[in-house]
Amino acid sequence: MWEYSDKVKDHFFNPRNIGELEDANAVGEVGSLACGDALKLFLKIDPETEKIVDARFQTFGCGSAIASSSALTEMVKGRTVDEALKITNQDIAEYLGGLPQEKMHCSVMGRDAFHAAVACYRGQPAPSEELEGQLVCECFGVTDEQIRHEVKANNLTTVEQVTHYTKAGGGCGLCHEKIAGIIQQVRGERKQEPKTEKPAPRMTNLQKIAKIQDVIEKEIRPMLQQDGGDVELVDLDGNRVLVALRGMCTSCPSSSLTKGGIEAKLRELVHPDLFVEEVAA
Repeated sequence: MWEYSDKVKDHFFNPRNIGELEDANAVGEVGSLACGDALKLFLKIDPETEKIVDARFQTFGCGSAIASSSALTEMVKGRTVDEALKITNQDIAEYLGGLPQEKMHCSVMGRDAFHAAVACYRGQPAPSEELEGQLVCECFGVTDEQIRHEVKANNLTTVEQVTHYTKAGGGCGLCHEKIAGIIQQVRGERKQEPKTEKPAPRMTNLQKIAKIQDVIEKEIRPMLQQDGGDVELVDLDGNRVLVALRGMCTSCPSSSLTKGGIEAKLRELVHPDLFVEEVAA
C-alpha cells in the first residue's frame, strides 16, 4: 500500500478549484479515460499582465491525480504565465510533501496540462503534438519522444522509473526492451554533450583588487597565520598579483608551494586568469 503525505490526503479529500471555469481563455487537456487518467485545466489569464487570475480543473483518476491537479491550480494562481511555466512536475510533487514513485505520472500530467493550456492561450500547438514520435507503449499510447522527454527532464535511468512517470510499460510489458533502448540512447547522448565552461567574470581593476583583498583576508591569511606565516597584497598589474610573504613564510623552503596555493585559491574564487608573483616589500 502506498504512503501518502497529509497534504496529498488534504488535496484529495478537499480539492481546491474543482469544476469548470466558464470565462476561461486557456484550456489544456491531457490523458484519456481509456488510459485511466485524464485532466482538463481551465485558466483565466489577464491579457495585459499575463497574470493567472483563476484556475480550475476537472479530472478523472486516482487520489494522486486529483491532489496533483488541485495543487497545480493553487501553485499557478497569482503568477504570470512565464513564472508558472517554470513549475516542474517535481515542484508539484514537493508542494504535496512528496508522491509515491508509482504515482509520479500524476504530477507529470499536471505539468503537461498547464503547458497545453498556455499553448492554447498563445495559439500554439500543444506540446504533446510536438512529441508525437513513434508509438512505443500501445497499452497507454506513449511515444518514444514522450519517453525521451521524461527521461531527460527527470533523469530517469530504469524502465521502472519510466513507467512511474509515463505509465509506459505498465501494461503487457512487451515494450520494456524498447524503453530500455531509449534510456540508453539518451544517456549516451548526455555523455557526448560537450561541457561548456562558464565565462570568466568581467571585473574592473578596482573590483578585482577588492575581491583579491577579501579572499586574502578571509581565506588565505588565516591558514598561513596558523603556521606563523602571513601574506600581504602589494599591487595588481593586469592579471599579475604581486604579494609579499611575511613571517615564517619568508624563510620557509616551501615558499614556492605557498605561492602556488595562494594562486590556486585566487583563481578559484576571483578570476581564472590570475597568477601570483612574490616581491620584496
